[in-house]
Amino acid sequence: MERQGIPAATIITTVFANTARAYTRLMGVPDFPYLMCAHPIGNLTGDDLQERARLLTPQVRRLLANGDLARAETA
Repeated sequence: MERQGIPAATIITTVFANTARAYTRLMGVPDFPYLMCAHPIGNLTGDDLQERARLLTPQVRRLLANGDLARAETA
């Protein structure tokens, strides 16, 4: 989506951090920003998953507004 000019916020769980780093390097965008939340999420209730999303919302907003995680974290 980013390559099409559509801002996106990628969210992964912590267990996939190494995979995400390898994939972004492989795709030629080693600094592509992504957000992480605690793993696992598959066993969460709807309310628990909604709480995780609520906690990430400020970071997602900053990332979408700034287009860069480093700037998003300091904005």
